[in-house]
Amino acid sequence: MNNLPLHGLTILEFSQYLSGPSAGLRLADLGARVIKIERPDTGDACRRLSIKNLWVDGDSLLFHTINRNKESFTADLKSPEGLQNIQRLIARADVLTHNFRPGVMESAGLGYEEVKAINPKLIYGAISGYGKEGPWKDRPGQDLLLQSMSGLAYTTGNEKDNPMPFGLSIADSLCGAQLVQGILAALVRRQRTGTGGLVEISMMESLLDFQFEFLTTYHSSGQLPLRSRNNNGNPLLSAPYGIYATADGHIAIAMVNIPQLAQAIGSKDLAAYGQDQAFSHRDEIKALLARHLAEKPAGHWLQLLHAEDMWAMEVLDWRTLTSSEGYKVLEMEQPVTTARGKRVITTRCPIRIDGERLFSEKAAPSLGQDNVTIELELKQWTS
Repeated sequence: MNNLPLHGLTILEFSQYLSGPSAGLRLADLGARVIKIERPDTGDACRRLSIKNLWVDGDSLLFHTINRNKESFTADLKSPEGLQNIQRLIARADVLTHNFRPGVMESAGLGYEEVKAINPKLIYGAISGYGKEGPWKDRPGQDLLLQSMSGLAYTTGNEKDNPMPFGLSIADSLCGAQLVQGILAALVRRQRTGTGGLVEISMMESLLDFQFEFLTTYHSSGQLPLRSRNNNGNPLLSAPYGIYATADGHIAIAMVNIPQLAQAIGSKDLAAYGQDQAFSHRDEIKALLARHLAEKPAGHWLQLLHAEDMWAMEVLDWRTLTSSEGYKVLEMEQPVTTARGKRVITTRCPIRIDGERLFSEKAAPSLGQDNVTIELELKQWTS
């Protein structure tokens, strides 16, 4: 679609694994041309990172999910010819992204100052694990490790549970999204001033920003957030916030007035507590509520709660979710067909532009798939 906001912009993606490539995926969905710069023979290390031993066309399924709608150009940065080709691409590009440890791009002669000398209008986006200074800067920027270091693992689970990480790569996803925000802001500034810029973000800073409520509370009170003894949903919130087992499944209950909840579900025991006790007696209330809700099916309780316009919903697994009408109407599924004819269903870009959903059926590239086309462009630029 030539009317997409970023149509005409070229992104050079030196990123691998998840955080940087997820940023490139979003920029591609918004219309940019994204060229993955990969090592000859091996390419992005994510090509070998299998999920549940699932492979598509010789690459991991994960690689296909976050690298669709891109091109692949291989170059040996240690060879004069390979580095020269990259420098010529940089001269024509709008944005460069990488998520290597501090010093890696500089050692290849592609640090910000070197690149800025080639193309002063370029936006240079860099992701690191812990920033480029301090005692942690050379530690591995891996999602589980970052969740553990940042304190995030103490927000999930119940009071006596071990530290519990999220069930997905939240640091990678947040960091990639925030890199896109920074790049778009820098592009707006370039439109006004004609100059490029350096956008830097670390996974640690993304996770600290993600926990702004917890850290603000800690700095103000000096006390660590305490997880509920049972049915924990958010350490900062009072009862009944959490997920509860019913006779045939689970329901989630968010911020609800305790006396109103007691009346809605017919619990005389719960009616003994006032709203002013929702935090001070949080564990008692949650334990009582858990016993009461276990007596009847989820549908029974949801009917009562929804009749009073209370914030409660059923807990869905992916099979139930994807078969529901609420999911289907969103049209979030994006089919792509690989070079070898393999059909993969992934998710589309969640953004709508001018009322239109953004779909792209272009699959992730095979390694070096676009070398011939890009090398021809390089020759044309010098002729």
